[in-house]
Amino acid sequence: QVQLVESGGGLVQPGGSLRLSCSASGYTLSYGCVGWFRQAPGKEREGVSWISSKTGISYYADSVKGRFTIARDNAKNMVYLEMSSLKSEDTAVYYCAVAHRGCRARFEYWGQGTQVTVQG
Repeated sequence: QVQLVESGGGLVQPGGSLRLSCSASGYTLSYGCVGWFRQAPGKEREGVSWISSKTGISYYADSVKGRFTIARDNAKNMVYLEMSSLKSEDTAVYYCAVAHRGCRARFEYWGQGTQVTVQG
């Protein structure tokens, strides 16, 4: 059984930084595409960033490009999302997810989410 667990969310002031972590059990994250998504109140879920297991290439939504960095630690079976220069519009529940067949496939496994609140 695959379980993904996000951690690292919290309350931060605008301009601040947070690092989100995604740990997995029952699955080796380096085998699949790992993505970070977020959903703000009243808005649809959106893709923030993901990293391909095959190519190592990472993708970023325009809204976070230059501020967020996705990274994986294969030895620890974890993926991180380093977030800096946070803005109020980054406030959302952040989820990590895995697509075993690649970043263009459906993300089959999801974590429960971690809340990020950017507030002055």
